Amino acid sequence: MNRFFFAISLFSLLTACALVVDLNAQSRAPAPKPAPKATPPRPAPPRPAAAAPKVERQVPFKLGETLGYDISWSSFMTAATATVSVKEKKPSYDSLAYYIVAEGQPTAFVAALYKLYYKADTLLDAYTLLPQRGSLYSRESGRQHLRATRFMQEAHKAQYEVQSGATLANVDSRLELQIPAATQDAVSAIFALRAMDLKPGQAVVMPLSINGQTYRVRVVTGNRETVNCGLGSINAWKLTPSLLDEQNGESDAQNMAIWISDDARRLPVLMQADFAVGTFKLTLRSATGI
Repeated sequence: MNRFFFAISLFSLLTACALVVDLNAQSRAPAPKPAPKATPPRPAPPRPAAAAPKVERQVPFKLGETLGYDISWSSFMTAATATVSVKEKKPSYDSLAYYIVAEGQPTAFVAALYKLYYKADTLLDAYTLLPQRGSLYSRESGRQHLRATRFMQEAHKAQYEVQSGATLANVDSRLELQIPAATQDAVSAIFALRAMDLKPGQAVVMPLSINGQTYRVRVVTGNRETVNCGLGSINAWKLTPSLLDEQNGESDAQNMAIWISDDARRLPVLMQADFAVGTFKLTLRSATGI
């Protein structure tokens, strides 16, 4: 059942363009003419270049937005439900970030067979749409784990830590990671994708960090299709991602696709993939605060 939430994270595949800050050099004042027979004065040192002020990226989502999904798995019409919420925007790590939470749990029928709960969150930088920190909490049949990644995007580094135990006091492992530029996590990826200008035939390759592993993701934008969901019939872009593991090669997921609505809201309305353990589909059921 670890595949359950990992399947969800595989659909959060996208790229984000980092905000480029241009430096505008200031012109120097001309040096004064030297007086006759006087020692010429030294030219004044150049003034430091002034950095352009940070500008928040325009995004299609809003504070308070909550998206509800039904998750089907193989023969189960609805095996689980999930919600994705933009909780707040707050100062974070010397910047400004959206705090976004995704939660998933099985329906009552499936929970009677296997109890589990997943919560993934991210701090999405409002200026770059890159994650500052992301985590995945899981509780399965009384066992709980917390996997957290702190991203230092400018240094191309990350710190990954796994905790477990009744109070999450046990640190099982810590890793120092080297990451490529503009690395996303599973939750931040889908929100950065929503902010992209999608065009037919567009192909993007980007890095994605999940549970201490770095993947290369290629996302190809297809044509617009009509998708039926809880909000009715919606025109949406079909995106086809393929996931490559740096060490282990191509992932075992097949027929992965995600549909993003072709309107100002850019809602992820449908996601699906085939795995050895079955076919997963996430279908948008409800949307509030949009």
